[in-house]
Amino acid sequence: MHFALVHGAYHGAWCWDRLRTELERDGHTTSAADLPCEDPEAGAEHYAELVLRAIPLGTEVVLVGHSLGGLTIPVVASRTPTLMTVYLCALVPVPGLTFDSQHAHFGTGFQPSAPAIGHPDGSASWPEAGALEVFYHDCDPQIARDSAARLRKQHWRVTQEVTPLSEWPAVSAAYILCTEDRMVSADYGRRASRSLLGSEPAELPGGHSPFLSRPRELATVLERVSSAAAGASPG
Repeated sequence: MHFALVHGAYHGAWCWDRLRTELERDGHTTSAADLPCEDPEAGAEHYAELVLRAIPLGTEVVLVGHSLGGLTIPVVASRTPTLMTVYLCALVPVPGLTFDSQHAHFGTGFQPSAPAIGHPDGSASWPEAGALEVFYHDCDPQIARDSAARLRKQHWRVTQEVTPLSEWPAVSAAYILCTEDRMVSADYGRRASRSLLGSEPAELPGGHSPFLSRPRELATVLERVSSAAAGASPG
């Protein structure tokens, strides 16, 4: 099985390395792309193009989108053979709307000691102290510090544009939430999973970055939900 991994805001393909090791140890193949989060003109179309380029030709994929990556994976699924989409602590788009206009209330109310910084160009970035608290509070301290140091600026066209998704792709979908997530609330994950995806979410303990804090557990859940989708597929 091939897992195409799509990172969220501020991050890069590097964030998936620990999870990729676990999945590949189990005999799967994986791909991940660096999305151009520092480009103010890049939206879901451009993000999807880069994800598609990283996927081996002719491969049926499980698309895993983390956080902001949830706005990209159904666009990719409409353009390549896809077994299922998996939303990991992720935002979920609605065809015909911008994400911002959904008023989705995905926040948790957590107040970091050093919040994200808005810049005059419309982008945002995270100081290390705030990133450690919001993204990595349950990670190994060294992994957390190394990860916080690699974060980039993020522009927001992908939330401000009307999604290029004209209709939901005809593929299975699953949602995985983390119960102590400080960025995307577990309540939002449950609502989005039930109302937009039509399924009950899988739940993991811990914070927003399970690919770093508990990659083995996450790999097991991904394998379970994708195997269920493969078993239900007519093919």
